Amino acid sequence: MTDNEGETPQANDAAPPEVRQKTPVFNLPGALVAVIGLLIAVHVVSTYVLSDDGYGWFIFTFGFIPLRYATPLSQQGMEWLWTPITYSFLHGGIEHILFNGLWLMAFGAPVLRRIGTLRFTLLWCVSAAVAAFGHTFLHWGDATVLIGASGVVSALMGAACRFVFPAHGGGYHPSIGHLLPRQGILQSLSNRTVLIFTLMWLFGNLLIAFGIPLMGDVGGEVAWDAHIFGFLLGFLFFGLFDRKIIPRA
Repeated sequence: MTDNEGETPQANDAAPPEVRQKTPVFNLPGALVAVIGLLIAVHVVSTYVLSDDGYGWFIFTFGFIPLRYATPLSQQGMEWLWTPITYSFLHGGIEHILFNGLWLMAFGAPVLRRIGTLRFTLLWCVSAAVAAFGHTFLHWGDATVLIGASGVVSALMGAACRFVFPAHGGGYHPSIGHLLPRQGILQSLSNRTVLIFTLMWLFGNLLIAFGIPLMGDVGGEVAWDAHIFGFLLGFLFFGLFDRKIIPRA
């Protein structure tokens, strides 16, 4: 299940036959399987093992609350330090975690194969924080708790749009998508597949913003703004996390 995890991308739009044969469509990097397993384990323990009081403490301690950043640090604990990342490992229900898990498998796999585990971890942390603080900027002083990996998943979608869809047109091929050259921002937007996908994604989030629920939107109000900040981070700044492309001889 771990073939080709994090291998260096090549600067061509096609891959040799042996690459196609070694990367099955449903093959997931081991690190991604571990992340999904961690999300499930966190949900199971917090929901089915902890008491009601324990669950409340858990959500308060590891969930992201915008109000923390409108409150003097001297009047609170240290939760403000780690919750911009830890909230992304918490979920509001089985449907919520399955929804994010499916998108993680679809877009997290090519990104992880391309940039490797260390850079993927860094991208996860940065995108979680950007999504959370983007949400805070629009909801300053809000006491509601933000949980879920949706902001990170959105960042992975944005990052994948920079390379998984061939520049000459066509759809995503799971076995070679992570090997394609990274396209520039304007070049990506001129790619019809990327443009249509991005517009549909934005339309879906606008529906959420206007109160129209979509599948996987559970646990109260959906932080559509965190989704958008995450996507923009992944799409606009993926080059900072990408590995250097080695041209073929």
